[in-house]
Amino acid sequence: RNAIDQAGWRALGDIFEGLAGDGSSRAVILTGSGGHFSAGADIGEFATTRHDAATTAVYERDVLRAEAALEHMPKPTLAAVSGYAMGGGCGLALCCDFRIADRSARFGIPAARLGVVYALEECRALLNAVGLANAKRILFTGEWIDADEALRIGLVQELSELDALRAALAFAQRMVENAPLSIQGAKLALDSVASGQAAAAAVRELMLKASESDDYAEGARAFVAKRKPKFVGR
Repeated sequence: RNAIDQAGWRALGDIFEGLAGDGSSRAVILTGSGGHFSAGADIGEFATTRHDAATTAVYERDVLRAEAALEHMPKPTLAAVSGYAMGGGCGLALCCDFRIADRSARFGIPAARLGVVYALEECRALLNAVGLANAKRILFTGEWIDADEALRIGLVQELSELDALRAALAFAQRMVENAPLSIQGAKLALDSVASGQAAAAAVRELMLKASESDDYAEGARAFVAKRKPKFVGR
Protein backbone atom coordinates (compact mmCIF):
# COMPACT_ATOMS: atom_id res chain seq x y z
CA ARG A 1 0.00 0.00 0.00
CA ASN A 2 2.92 2.29 -0.79
CA ALA A 3 4.24 2.75 2.73
CA ILE A 4 7.19 5.18 2.71
CA ASP A 5 10.45 4.33 4.46
CA GLN A 6 13.10 6.90 5.34
CA ALA A 7 14.97 6.34 2.09
CA GLY A 8 11.68 6.90 0.30
CA TRP A 9 11.16 10.26 1.99
CA ARG A 10 14.65 11.32 0.93
CA ALA A 11 13.99 10.21 -2.64
CA LEU A 12 10.70 12.10 -2.72
CA GLY A 13 12.49 15.24 -1.57
CA ASP A 14 14.96 14.89 -4.43
CA ILE A 15 12.17 14.28 -6.95
CA PHE A 16 10.04 17.22 -5.84
CA GLU A 17 12.99 19.61 -5.78
CA GLY A 18 13.90 18.49 -9.29
CA LEU A 19 10.35 18.99 -10.56
CA ALA A 20 10.25 22.50 -9.11
CA GLY A 21 13.00 23.56 -11.50
CA ASP A 22 11.69 21.62 -14.49
CA GLY A 23 10.51 24.20 -17.00
CA SER A 24 8.98 21.57 -19.29
CA SER A 25 6.13 20.72 -16.90
CA ARG A 26 3.13 22.92 -16.14
CA ALA A 27 1.58 20.86 -13.32
CA VAL A 28 2.47 17.89 -11.12
CA ILE A 29 0.15 15.02 -10.22
CA LEU A 30 1.07 12.73 -7.33
CA THR A 31 -0.61 9.33 -7.16
CA GLY A 32 0.04 5.79 -5.93
CA SER A 33 0.23 2.39 -7.56
CA GLY A 34 -1.76 -0.75 -6.82
CA GLY A 35 -5.04 0.96 -5.99
CA HIS A 36 -3.74 2.98 -3.03
CA PHE A 37 -2.26 6.46 -2.67
CA SER A 38 -0.08 5.71 0.36
CA ALA A 39 -0.57 4.03 3.73
CA GLY A 40 1.93 6.53 5.14
CA ALA A 41 5.25 6.07 6.89
CA ASP A 42 6.71 2.58 7.15
CA ILE A 43 6.07 2.09 10.86
CA GLY A 44 7.88 -1.24 10.80
CA GLU A 45 11.23 0.54 10.58
CA PHE A 46 10.56 2.97 13.45
CA ALA A 47 12.46 0.77 15.89
CA THR A 48 15.67 1.68 14.07
CA THR A 49 14.94 4.95 12.26
CA ARG A 50 12.81 6.74 14.86
CA HIS A 51 13.65 5.21 18.23
CA ASP A 52 14.85 8.25 20.20
CA ALA A 53 15.00 12.04 20.03
CA ALA A 54 18.14 12.11 17.87
CA THR A 55 16.93 9.65 15.23
CA THR A 56 13.44 11.18 15.28
CA ALA A 57 14.92 14.61 14.51
CA VAL A 58 16.76 13.22 11.47
CA TYR A 59 13.71 11.28 10.31
CA GLU A 60 11.41 14.31 10.64
CA ARG A 61 13.92 16.45 8.78
CA ASP A 62 13.69 14.09 5.81
CA VAL A 63 9.88 14.04 5.93
CA LEU A 64 9.52 17.80 6.23
CA ARG A 65 12.03 18.40 3.43
CA ALA A 66 9.94 16.26 1.07
CA GLU A 67 6.68 17.87 2.16
CA ALA A 68 8.09 21.40 1.91
CA ALA A 69 9.43 20.75 -1.60
CA LEU A 70 5.98 19.57 -2.68
CA GLU A 71 4.09 22.33 -0.90
CA HIS A 72 6.27 25.11 -2.31
CA MET A 73 6.34 23.80 -5.87
CA PRO A 74 5.93 26.91 -8.08
CA LYS A 75 3.34 25.18 -10.27
CA PRO A 76 -0.04 23.53 -9.55
CA THR A 77 0.15 20.22 -7.68
CA LEU A 78 -2.61 17.65 -7.46
CA ALA A 79 -2.99 14.48 -5.43
CA ALA A 80 -4.99 11.79 -7.25
CA VAL A 81 -6.22 9.65 -4.38
CA SER A 82 -7.54 6.12 -4.58
CA GLY A 83 -7.62 3.78 -1.60
CA TYR A 84 -5.66 4.64 1.51
CA ALA A 85 -4.14 8.08 2.15
CA MET A 86 -3.14 7.60 5.75
CA GLY A 87 -0.64 9.31 8.05
CA GLY A 88 2.28 10.54 5.98
CA GLY A 89 0.31 9.68 2.84
CA CYS A 90 -2.46 12.02 3.91
CA GLY A 91 0.24 14.56 4.78
CA LEU A 92 1.63 14.42 1.25
CA ALA A 93 -1.85 14.87 -0.21
CA LEU A 94 -2.34 17.90 2.03
CA CYS A 95 0.85 19.45 0.63
CA CYS A 96 -0.73 19.50 -2.82
CA ASP A 97 -2.82 22.43 -4.02
CA PHE A 98 -5.73 20.13 -4.82
CA ARG A 99 -6.87 16.65 -3.86
CA ILE A 100 -8.94 14.69 -6.37
CA ALA A 101 -10.37 11.40 -5.07
CA ASP A 102 -12.53 8.53 -6.20
CA ARG A 103 -15.05 6.57 -4.13
CA SER A 104 -12.42 4.15 -2.81
CA ALA A 105 -10.44 6.91 -1.04
CA ARG A 106 -9.93 6.75 2.72
CA PHE A 107 -8.12 9.51 4.64
CA GLY A 108 -6.76 9.50 8.17
CA ILE A 109 -3.89 10.54 10.45
CA PRO A 110 -3.47 7.98 13.27
CA ALA A 111 -0.71 9.93 15.07
CA ALA A 112 -2.56 9.81 18.41
CA ARG A 113 -2.74 6.02 18.18
CA LEU A 114 1.03 5.82 17.75
CA GLY A 115 2.13 8.32 20.38
CA VAL A 116 3.38 10.70 17.67
CA VAL A 117 3.07 14.49 17.77
CA TYR A 118 2.34 15.91 14.34
CA ALA A 119 4.73 18.65 13.18
CA LEU A 120 3.57 22.28 13.16
CA GLU A 121 3.91 22.51 9.37
CA GLU A 122 1.74 19.41 8.92
CA CYS A 123 -0.88 20.68 11.38
CA ARG A 124 -1.04 23.96 9.48
CA ALA A 125 -1.67 22.19 6.18
CA LEU A 126 -4.49 20.16 7.73
CA LEU A 127 -5.99 23.22 9.43
CA ASN A 128 -5.95 25.23 6.20
CA ALA A 129 -7.73 22.42 4.38
CA VAL A 130 -10.51 21.48 6.79
CA GLY A 131 -10.75 24.11 9.55
CA LEU A 132 -9.96 23.91 13.25
CA ALA A 133 -12.70 21.60 14.55
CA ASN A 134 -12.34 19.08 11.75
CA ALA A 135 -8.54 19.13 12.06
CA LYS A 136 -8.86 18.40 15.78
CA ARG A 137 -11.34 15.60 15.11
CA ILE A 138 -8.98 13.96 12.62
CA LEU A 139 -5.94 14.24 14.90
CA PHE A 140 -7.62 13.58 18.25
CA THR A 141 -9.55 10.47 17.16
CA GLY A 142 -7.07 9.00 14.69
CA GLU A 143 -10.06 7.65 12.75
CA TRP A 144 -10.28 7.52 8.98
CA ILE A 145 -12.94 9.26 6.91
CA ASP A 146 -14.40 8.18 3.61
CA ALA A 147 -14.43 10.07 0.33
CA ASP A 148 -17.86 11.64 0.82
CA GLU A 149 -16.92 13.03 4.24
CA ALA A 150 -13.58 14.24 2.88
CA LEU A 151 -15.44 16.18 0.17
CA ARG A 152 -17.91 17.61 2.68
CA ILE A 153 -15.24 19.06 4.98
CA GLY A 154 -13.03 20.39 2.17
CA LEU A 155 -10.23 17.84 2.36
CA VAL A 156 -11.07 16.87 -1.24
CA GLN A 157 -11.88 19.35 -4.00
CA GLU A 158 -13.41 16.92 -6.46
CA LEU A 159 -14.84 13.41 -6.14
CA SER A 160 -14.82 11.17 -9.21
CA GLU A 161 -17.26 8.32 -9.65
CA LEU A 162 -14.70 6.46 -11.76
CA ASP A 163 -10.95 7.08 -11.64
CA ALA A 164 -9.07 9.62 -9.53
CA LEU A 165 -6.06 9.91 -11.85
CA ARG A 166 -8.16 10.57 -14.95
CA ALA A 167 -10.18 13.14 -13.01
CA ALA A 168 -6.96 14.80 -11.79
CA LEU A 169 -5.61 15.00 -15.35
CA ALA A 170 -8.83 16.67 -16.50
CA PHE A 171 -8.72 19.03 -13.51
CA ALA A 172 -5.11 19.99 -14.25
CA GLN A 173 -5.85 20.57 -17.93
CA ARG A 174 -7.98 23.57 -16.95
CA MET A 175 -4.83 25.26 -15.60
CA VAL A 176 -1.91 24.20 -17.76
CA GLU A 177 -2.94 26.26 -20.77
CA ASN A 178 -2.84 29.45 -18.69
CA ALA A 179 0.21 31.66 -18.13
CA PRO A 180 2.67 29.89 -15.80
CA LEU A 181 3.98 33.14 -14.28
CA SER A 182 0.44 34.20 -13.40
CA ILE A 183 -0.20 30.90 -11.64
CA GLN A 184 3.16 31.01 -9.87
CA GLY A 185 2.44 34.51 -8.58
CA ALA A 186 -1.07 33.66 -7.44
CA LYS A 187 0.15 30.54 -5.65
CA LEU A 188 2.94 32.41 -3.89
CA ALA A 189 0.61 35.21 -2.77
CA LEU A 190 -2.18 32.95 -1.54
CA ASP A 191 0.13 30.50 0.22
CA SER A 192 2.00 33.30 1.98
CA VAL A 193 -1.26 34.76 3.27
CA ALA A 194 -2.51 31.33 4.38
CA SER A 195 0.72 30.55 6.21
CA GLY A 196 1.11 33.99 7.76
CA GLN A 197 4.55 34.36 6.17
CA ALA A 198 5.05 37.68 4.42
CA ALA A 199 6.18 37.35 0.80
CA ALA A 200 5.26 40.79 -0.50
CA ALA A 201 8.67 41.46 -2.05
CA ALA A 202 8.73 38.11 -3.85
CA VAL A 203 5.19 38.56 -5.14
CA ARG A 204 6.00 42.09 -6.39
CA GLU A 205 9.10 40.75 -8.14
CA LEU A 206 6.94 38.21 -9.96
CA MET A 207 4.41 40.90 -10.85
CA LEU A 208 7.13 43.00 -12.49
CA LYS A 209 8.65 39.97 -14.20
CA ALA A 210 5.26 39.02 -15.62
CA SER A 211 4.66 42.57 -16.91
CA GLU A 212 7.74 42.23 -19.14
CA SER A 213 7.17 38.61 -20.17
CA ASP A 214 6.44 37.20 -23.61
CA ASP A 215 3.31 35.61 -22.15
CA TYR A 216 1.94 38.98 -21.08
CA ALA A 217 2.38 40.33 -24.61
CA GLU A 218 0.89 37.15 -26.08
CA GLY A 219 -2.13 37.33 -23.76
CA ALA A 220 -2.88 40.88 -24.86
CA ARG A 221 -2.48 40.04 -28.56
CA ALA A 222 -4.70 36.97 -28.25
CA PHE A 223 -7.40 38.92 -26.42
CA VAL A 224 -7.53 41.60 -29.12
CA ALA A 225 -7.50 38.97 -31.88
CA LYS A 226 -10.16 36.92 -30.07
CA ARG A 227 -8.06 33.77 -30.25
CA LYS A 228 -6.70 31.31 -27.73
CA PRO A 229 -3.30 32.40 -26.33
CA LYS A 230 -0.22 30.21 -26.58
CA PHE A 231 1.81 30.66 -23.41
CA VAL A 232 5.42 29.56 -23.20
CA GLY A 233 6.22 30.30 -19.57
CA ARG A 234 8.52 33.28 -20.05
